[in-house]
Amino acid sequence: MRDLAKHQGLRNQLVSLLEKKGITDKNVLDAIRKIPRHLFLNSSFEDFAYQDKPFPIGAGQTISQPYTVAFQSELLQVKKDDKVLEIGTGSGYQTAVLCTMGAKVYSIERQNELFKTTSLLLPKLHIRPKHLAFGDGYKGLPNYAPFDSIIVTAGAPFIPQPLMAQLKIGGRLVIPVGDDVQIMTLLIRKNETQFEKHEFGDFRFVPLLEDKN
Repeated sequence: MRDLAKHQGLRNQLVSLLEKKGITDKNVLDAIRKIPRHLFLNSSFEDFAYQDKPFPIGAGQTISQPYTVAFQSELLQVKKDDKVLEIGTGSGYQTAVLCTMGAKVYSIERQNELFKTTSLLLPKLHIRPKHLAFGDGYKGLPNYAPFDSIIVTAGAPFIPQPLMAQLKIGGRLVIPVGDDVQIMTLLIRKNETQFEKHEFGDFRFVPLLEDKN
C-alpha cells in the first residue's frame, strides 16, 4: 500500500491534463490529486494508473478513465455533507473521489467479488463511505432516500424509475444512457413529477446489469 512521491507527481500531471480537457471544479481536481488511483488497480497496472484510461478490475468490470470520473463528479456539484447514492461501487475509486469531496456516500455493487475487495480496501485508505451495499443498483437504496444526488457508473439502457423517485427536489442524477455508446445525461428534479434533462455527449461504460448475479 505504498504511495510515493513519484505517484504524487503523476497525479499532478493527470490533474493538469484534466484541466486542459475542461474540468474546472477545484473540489474534484483536489480529490483526484489526493487519491492513490494505483492502489485501486491490480499491481501489474501500477505504472499506467495515472494515464487517462479505463482498466479492467475483475468480474468483467472496469475502473473508469479519470476524465469520466471527474466529468461525472463535476456534474453532481457536490457540497460538503451531501448525501450521494452511487450505483456501481466497482473498484471504489469514484467512491473515494466523492468521499474526499466531502459527500456522505451510499454505494451499491452487484458483483460480489468487487463488493468484498472494495469493502476491505477503502478502510485501509481511510476512506469511509456511510454505507456499502451488495445488491441491484436498479432498485437504489429506498431505506436511505432521499438523496441530494445520484451517480450511475455503468451504462443504463433507460433511466431506472426507482432512482428518479429517490432524488430530492433540487437533486441531480448523473447517468450514462444507451446500449453500445452512452449519452451522459443529467436530470435535475424540479418538483414531485418534473425533471429537467441535459445531455453531454458520448461515453462508453460497461453495462448496468439488473437482477443478475
